[in-house]
Amino acid sequence: MGEIGLRERKKQRMYQAVSDIAIGLFLEKGFDAVSVAEVAAAAEISKPTLFRYFPAKEDLVLYRFADHETEAAGVVGGRGEGQSPVAALRAHFLDGLARQDPVTGLNDHPGVLAFHRLLYGTPALVARLHGYLERSEGALAAALGGDLDARLAAGQIVAVQRILALDNWRRVAGGERAADIRADAVTAAERAFGRLADGLPSYA
Repeated sequence: MGEIGLRERKKQRMYQAVSDIAIGLFLEKGFDAVSVAEVAAAAEISKPTLFRYFPAKEDLVLYRFADHETEAAGVVGGRGEGQSPVAALRAHFLDGLARQDPVTGLNDHPGVLAFHRLLYGTPALVARLHGYLERSEGALAAALGGDLDARLAAGQIVAVQRILALDNWRRVAGGERAADIRADAVTAAERAFGRLADGLPSYA
């Protein structure tokens, strides 16, 4: 077991290191201006090895979202006794705002801003991001029961989280400080999750 754990940790470190190198190059030169071969050379691995870790160039950037892909499903699955799925997700999102989790859009650290500009300013990355959102939605739907009602609910929940985060990011990207818009972000989240609860009584 220990050996398997060590191999897995090494693999994760490789993912992180290569992704970090690639993002650094993309931020410096632009996503389209950097080739996969250039990333592989900078990471001191072969191009075939890189593709074993990252099937597409866009995945080098979206790896930073990998931990969040099943996050909503995990929140629902691990919620407290008597707590509804919508209430658990609301509490989790509000906690993210309090921590200035970059996923909520409420983070004005220069590195986070640069990453989000790269992500949302590159059409290929935006397109690839939709696949991530679909997988997140699918995992959440499964956690909610997997039937049509669950899939409809998951689609609405993921959309609400995405829109809230995007609105926060746009304000921060426009020059506002995260601390100055936190109250507005909390109010918007409360309103949005309140509407989800009203519209999804089976999950509230």
